[in-house]
Order: sequence, then structure tokens, then C-alpha cells
Amino acid sequence: MRLLPLLLLALTLAEAAIDKDNKSSAASIGDVNQHNVINLRLHTEINNNNNSNSSSDANVDVNFDLSRTQRLRDSLNLFDLSLLAAQWPRVEAARTLRVNCTKDMRSYLRGLSDAKMWAVKMDDASGHYTSGFFYGNNYWMGSLALCDAIYDGAITNNNNSNNNSNNNSNNNNNSNKDNNKDNGLPFAEAFSRAYSSVYNAPPPFLPGFYVLKLQLNETVPTQVLRTIYTGMCLPSSCSIRDVDQMSSFARLELPSRDVRVLDIRVPTDKEFNIWSDKTFCMLIVVSCIVLGLICCGTLYEIYLTRQLQEALRRQDKEMMNNSETSSGIGCASSDYSDTMTAHNESIEALKQSNQSDSLKQLNQLVLNLPPTLSGDNDSGNGHLHHHVDHHDDHHDHALDHDAGSNKGNSNNNNHNSNSDEHLEGHLHEPEKLSIYSELLLSFSAITNFNAICDRNVGADTIPCIHGLRAFSMAWVILGHTCIVVFKYSDNMEMRKKVEQNFFFQAITNGPFSVDTFFFISGFLISYLYFRTNAKGKLNKLSKGANEFTAGTYHFFGLVAYRFMRLTAPYLFVLGVVQVTMKYLAAYSIFDPPTMDHVTCPDYWWRNILYINTLFPVDEMCMLWSWYLANDTQFYMIGAIILIVGVRHFKLSAITTLVFLVLSWITTAVVAFTNNHRPNTDDPLALFDKIYDKPWTRLGPYLIGMAVGWILFRSNCKIRLPRLTVATAWTLAMLNLFVLVFGLYQTDLSQFTAAAYSSLSHSAWALSLAWITIACSTGYGGYINSLLSAPCLYPFSRVTYCAYLVHPIVIRSMALNSDAPLHLGGDLMVVMFFGLTVASYFLAFVVSMSFEAPVVTMLKILSPSRKKRLA
Repeated sequence: MRLLPLLLLALTLAEAAIDKDNKSSAASIGDVNQHNVINLRLHTEINNNNNSNSSSDANVDVNFDLSRTQRLRDSLNLFDLSLLAAQWPRVEAARTLRVNCTKDMRSYLRGLSDAKMWAVKMDDASGHYTSGFFYGNNYWMGSLALCDAIYDGAITNNNNSNNNSNNNSNNNNNSNKDNNKDNGLPFAEAFSRAYSSVYNAPPPFLPGFYVLKLQLNETVPTQVLRTIYTGMCLPSSCSIRDVDQMSSFARLELPSRDVRVLDIRVPTDKEFNIWSDKTFCMLIVVSCIVLGLICCGTLYEIYLTRQLQEALRRQDKEMMNNSETSSGIGCASSDYSDTMTAHNESIEALKQSNQSDSLKQLNQLVLNLPPTLSGDNDSGNGHLHHHVDHHDDHHDHALDHDAGSNKGNSNNNNHNSNSDEHLEGHLHEPEKLSIYSELLLSFSAITNFNAICDRNVGADTIPCIHGLRAFSMAWVILGHTCIVVFKYSDNMEMRKKVEQNFFFQAITNGPFSVDTFFFISGFLISYLYFRTNAKGKLNKLSKGANEFTAGTYHFFGLVAYRFMRLTAPYLFVLGVVQVTMKYLAAYSIFDPPTMDHVTCPDYWWRNILYINTLFPVDEMCMLWSWYLANDTQFYMIGAIILIVGVRHFKLSAITTLVFLVLSWITTAVVAFTNNHRPNTDDPLALFDKIYDKPWTRLGPYLIGMAVGWILFRSNCKIRLPRLTVATAWTLAMLNLFVLVFGLYQTDLSQFTAAAYSSLSHSAWALSLAWITIACSTGYGGYINSLLSAPCLYPFSRVTYCAYLVHPIVIRSMALNSDAPLHLGGDLMVVMFFGLTVASYFLAFVVSMSFEAPVVTMLKILSPSRKKRLA
């Protein structure tokens, strides 16, 4: 019996020794696996009174205490109200805050300590670190909408409380409680009723929302410099300086972390009053005038159309009465029957034809309305198609053709109407419309709508150009959507992940879409100029002048037409951009992507003169307008080359080649000097040195001009062997594929990278050159069917306006949000299609209001315009 206590004592001592060894082993493992992320230190509280020589296979029992641990959330706590409250006596003693701010902050902190609902909501509306720091979450914004709703709800419920107290004075206190219990809860009523036991007193001050832009410089161990945005719902009586002062007391000072306040914005200040903005008022006035002209022009066309229909009915009735009298038996004679049959067939054909065809007949033959856009440079509504005013030859050609047809029909009728020749005097006589009537009708929504949606193209239009233009515009919208939404996402590191995807190269290399526009522009000006000159129409404008004077007339005529053709919608959208960015910069919780609200009021005149790419990008208004400036400068160069080339072709050809080679050399030198690596650098990395400069983007335009001359000289009739066609298609498609996907996970040397930067844009244009030639000469096959599909024509014709307005749509979507986006593949697809639809809708409105009327008016005022009879 005495052995039993001794045995139990030995067993107890053994277990104690095992526990000591296990704890000691756990402590050593903890020291080895210590994990420090942004100065994180994991501290464990263990019992060190045990022996370290025990077995590690036994069960361990370790207790961790994280109460004294500096966690990631502690390191990223950049504005802590608890710290501010603890140091509030020091804040007041410093007397650095304004009196009203000090008073209201004291009330706020007291409300938090007393768990007042309005104070809890303000704290809830303030932003703080949540998660995703290492995945690119730099926006800890809280909720501006909730911060606003706290006070808005108090006002609403106070008014309801007063009304209820007047109607039910006996239940005044209960009424106040019932009405105030849902103050500032911007949720459904059913949800807010869940807080039935909570009494919500109104806040004693007006809350304001402050967005702090902080620079976080963490040195251990990440060594990352990050810009953090955090939103705080604080009393609106506090100024920006007050919030800056309080922020220094609201965070811990850590030796491995440096935090600086870069900027503080106050979206709730409402410092921008849009109704007092002069630009906005001008836009309203212009919009009202244009809307009035559209209504008047549309109603006037409806009136003339009905007048025509009434005249035709009277004419038919009169002809029937005369035929009954002449026959003597109350029926039409055989000769008149033939005439009426032909007339009825023409009327029936008019009714059965599509709406655009009937409008063309009305416009050209009866009402003398302005010609539709589809006949003239169908590309006139497209993306910067520089059709000269004198290139409306197909309209005049159509009129000549119609006049000839009418003359032929008249001769046939005269030949067939034996006894009814006297009926000709009763036919509807055409009448002239004044030039003012035609100018008014150029604003008709009916005519412009049918012109944009016309399924036919002009005689001088290459149909495949429409497809190239429409698909390139969609590519541009996709690229700009990715650029903007990535900037305002809470998982920005996702971009690095998706960029490793092979197919994402199609977005990374989106700038090639702009080269497509340059190619199309060069092709159209060359092709249309040579065709117009071949018909002798340009000689009419400079008849009797010497070669230099005639060329000067042509040049300034081309430039003047382009300026008037593009500037009307451009100037309107420029004003919209200025007002929109001012509004978003004042009311959005995010920083704007560019400083258009600052640069546009000072430098808008550079845009109107199309010289904004010759100045630093920091001073550029409407950043995406760089393309318009470059294209206009290329247009002037191309116009000179074409005017000289009419009589001195070899000189123009040599000049074109010299410009092309100089552009390649200049781009290579700039890329090599700046060590530009297109395989790894952002495509916009050297925006101000390579991307937007005209001397680096000229190649595709000149190649397009060469293709235009080739198709003119061959009259779009080129015979090629089948093997040659197959080889050319293979090389063109392979070239496009390599340019888009060829840099995937490649490593280019500095020299190779410079050569690629220099030649890639022109190589892209060479593939487009073959596609255009093949589709125009009968070798396009299914690709030509796709690019020439009539369903693409309306999108192509409004491409210019879509290019102008789509960044406004994208920015408005991103900057009007109350929180950052959380990007994913499905969300990006939905956003792209939604933004594309919205952009084209606005483009359609702008084109109908500004672009189409201006194009029609320029044709009406053209000196080469033929007079038309109604």
C-alpha cells in the first residue's frame, strides 16, 4: 500500500518533465518560423520553467496571446478614432483646431462613447482597412452615401415628427420616438423596423465626408511605397487643415512606417455649382438652339412630304377626270391606260422601296431636300474620314443619272401618249426650294436618321472600310474600359495576374486599333481625291489659275472643309468634358484620371487648332483627342502630297517614302534612347515621347495613302493567281497574330525593342493594306462578307462621335460610384458591352445633332453644288 503513493508521485514528475520538453520545443519552433509581414511580430506566452530535453512526439498544449501582437490591421490603421479620443486632451490643448470643429468633434466622440446611433453610423460610414492589401486594395472609402443619409434622414423624420405632433399632440413624445428611430437608415423600411427598440436622436451637427490621400512608406520588410485613400465621416465644420491636424493624432508612430497626408478632398462641400458655370450655360443654350432646329427641320420635312402626297393625289384625280372626258364613254383609253400603268408602277415601286430610297427620291427629284449622308462619303459620319467637300461627285452623278432616266421616260411617254399629249400640262411642276429651306431641312431628324441607318453605300465607298472602322472602335472602347476600371478597383494586383494570360495580349496591344484609323484616313483621302480629280471637278474650282495658285486653293479648301466638318461636334464634346470633369472632380470620392477640369479652361484652344500633341501631356485637355490632332496634321501633309502628285507623281512618291523612313528612324532613336521595352512596359509608358507624337505614328497613314492610289489606278480590278492570294492572306494573318500575341513572355534586347517600336505600326498597316485590296478586288471571301455587312454601317458612320464621347461614359461610370470596383472576368464583359451600348447611343445623338447637319450644310454651300429642282 505504501508503494502506491510513491508510484503516483513518480508518474506525476514524468508527465511534468514531458510537458516541459514539449513546451520548450514549441517555443523553439515558434522562433524559427517567426513570420514578419510589414513589421508583424507574433508573441507567444509560454511557461519557461520546464526542461528542454523532453520528447517532441508527445501532445502539446500551447496557449497563444495575441492581445499584445502588432497585426497587419494595426499597421494599416491610419485614422483610428480610439487613438484620437485618447489624445483628445492634447488636441484641445494645442488649440490647432477651429472652435466649431473642436465643439462638434467633442460631441462626436462623446456620442461614440455613449453609443449614440447617429455616431455609430458616422463611424460605420468611415473607411478603414478591411482586407486585400496585398492584392492591390488601396481604397478604404467607407460610404459617402451613408454619411449623407444620416443627416438627410434626420431632416425628413424631423419634418414628419412635426406633422405628427400637430395632428396628435397627446402622443407627441411617442411620435418623435417612432419617427426618429429610423433616422439616417438608407435601407428598406422592413429592414429598418428591425431596430424597433433603438431610439435615434438626430446628429447635433451636419456630417461631412473627407477623403484623405495618404502616402504609406513601409520599410520592413516589404519596402513598398503605396498611395492609400481613406474616407472619413466627420463634422462638416472641420476644415481640411483641421482634418490634417487630427490625422496626426489618430495613428501610431511606428519606426518602420512613414505616413504623409498628400491631399484631402471634401466631396460634400458642393463647391462646384454647375448652374453658375459659364461653359455649362453655353452648352444648354447651344443644345436648345440645335434641338429647336431639329424639331423645325423635322416638321418642315413632314409638311413637304404630305404636300407632295397631296399633290400626287390631286394629279391622279385630275388625270382620271380628263381621261374620262377624252374617251367619251367614261373609261380610260388604251393609250392613257399605258401611261397610267407606267405611272402606277412607279408609284408602287416608290411605296415598296425602303424608306431611305424613297427619301432619296423625294430629296433629289421632288422636294430638293439636302442629299443624304449615305450617298456622299458614306464615311462622312465615320471616324475622321477626310472626305473633301468637292468629293460629293456621286450625288451629282446620281442626280445626272436620275435626270437622264426621267428624260428617257419622258420621251417614251411622249411616244406612247398619242391622243393624251395635253395631259402633260397637268403634271406636277417641280418647284425650287430656297437655300434657307434646304439649310433648315439639313437638321431634319428623319433625313439624318435614315442617312445613318442606310443599308447602302456610296459609289466611291469601299464597303470593307466600315467593318474595319466599327471593330476597331469596339477595340478602343475595350482598352479604355480596362485602363479606367483597373485604376478604381480594390484588387488592382489582378491586372498583373490577367496580364500573364495569353489572350490578354489582345487588350495590351489595343493601340494597334488607332493605327487602323490612321490607315483608313490616309486611304480615304488618297482614293477619293484621285477619283474626284479624274472627273475634273477639282479643276472647276480653280479654273483659269496657274498651278501654284490652283494647288493653294485646293489645299486651303481641303483644310477648311475638314475644320468645319470635325469641329462642330468636337467643340461641343470638349465643353461637355470640361463641365463633366469639373463636376466629378468636386463630387466624386475618387481622384479623376486626368486633370481636364484644370487644363481644359486654359488650353482648349490648342484642341480647336489641332496642335495639342505638340505640347506636354500634362497640359493636354481631353487626353484621347491626341488622335484628332495627329490625324489633322497628317491630313495636311497628305493634302500637299496629293496636290503635288496630280502633276508630279514621282516627286510625291519620293516625298512619301522619305517621310515614312524618317518616321521609322525617329521612332527607333526615341525608343532606344529611353530604353523602351514594348514586351514589358505599359503601352502608355512613354506617352509624351512616343505614343502621341505625330512623327512616330505617321507610317500607317502614308501606307493607307499608297493603297488608295493603287485601288484608284487599278479601278479596284486586280487579277492575281490563286497561289498569290493564298500566300498573301497567310502572311497578312500571321503578321497580325504575331503583332498582337508575339510579345507574350518574350525578352527583347534594347536594339530589338527599338526596331519593334519603330516598325510594328507600319507592319500592322501592311496587313490592313492587303485586306483592303483583297476585299475591294474580289478576293476577300468570308472576311469581306463580315467586314462589309450592312449591319455595321450605322456603327461605322457614328464612329467619330463614339470616339469623342466614350471616355466620358467610362469615367462617369467609375467616378460616380460610391465604392471601388471588385474586378472579375464576367464583370468586365458586362461592363464592356454596357459601356459600348451607352457610348454608341450618345454618339448617335451627337451625330444627329451636330455632325450630320454640318456635313449636309457643307454640301449645300459647296461651290460645285448643282442646282436641284423640286
